[in-house]
Amino acid sequence: MENSKSLLIAFIVIVCILSKIEGQGLKLGFYDSVCPQAEKIILNFAKKHISLVPEMAAPLLRMHFHDCFVRGCDGSVLLNSTNSTAEKNATPNLTIRGFDLIDKAKTAVEKQCPGVVSCADIIALMARDSILVAHGRPFWNVPTGRRDGRISNASEALSNIPAPTSNFSQLNTSFANKGLSVKDLVILSGAHTIGIAHCSSFNTRLYNFSGNGDSDVDPSMDKFYVANLKKNKCKNSTDNSTIVEMDPGSFKTFDLSYYRLVKKRRGLFQSDAALLTDANAKAYIDQELANTKATFFSQFAKSMEKMGRVGVLTGSAGEIRKQCAFVN
Repeated sequence: MENSKSLLIAFIVIVCILSKIEGQGLKLGFYDSVCPQAEKIILNFAKKHISLVPEMAAPLLRMHFHDCFVRGCDGSVLLNSTNSTAEKNATPNLTIRGFDLIDKAKTAVEKQCPGVVSCADIIALMARDSILVAHGRPFWNVPTGRRDGRISNASEALSNIPAPTSNFSQLNTSFANKGLSVKDLVILSGAHTIGIAHCSSFNTRLYNFSGNGDSDVDPSMDKFYVANLKKNKCKNSTDNSTIVEMDPGSFKTFDLSYYRLVKKRRGLFQSDAALLTDANAKAYIDQELANTKATFFSQFAKSMEKMGRVGVLTGSAGEIRKQCAFVN
């Protein structure tokens, strides 16, 4: 009898703890009672600024991805280096743009509700709203209630953010460590349908791929595409500044074109080509190409919401930064 009572008490305690955690988690409309205009302010900010530079939607989406893959979606990618080198100064983040837009959006929200809305939530909302303004769709729900982290290390960015040179095993491990599936990996890779890349991120595929000289190219890449890139874009192996459309001819449109290019062996990154080396990933690509754009948007929305929950700080954890680049 005593054992049964003890077990019952332990069960009740666990339920209470889990309920408390759930109550402190993310939810839609988290700021409705404490800053009702918060999401509208951020959307209006996106409408005003992204409509003038729609190409900024891709970098802001990438920023959200990079933030979530290091310590969870806690805004740590925004912190400046102080006593140690921060994430934003790590190699994977040196080409990220849009930090100024996040800072300005934070300032706009602070004027209305000082110390209430986290920088982590602003990144998540700006990623969604920028895509909405620039491309119309896809739209996904952004439950809010994230709090800001106080730690940002460049070394953690290097070890957690999937590199463009990753093979499938490395990609799968990286995503699985964040609770994301192979399907999420394929769907989120579809974001490469917009935006640009620097030659430096894939030049090894065009030059000296196996270390045998600059005429040695990645055999998994379409040879005609390689020739075109070497002639018109990345003209030498040391080019670090030239930019290339991720999805030539369609990089301003959020669509299924990326998957068609991958199937033709015309993805820019080794990580793009890697998707064809796994049977399940390849099957998902074939499935997306057989689906409508609306179905892809629906799948993308689910994966984005799932990614946006990775390792979040909620409740009393972390803080609400006054300025996104500095801890309080």
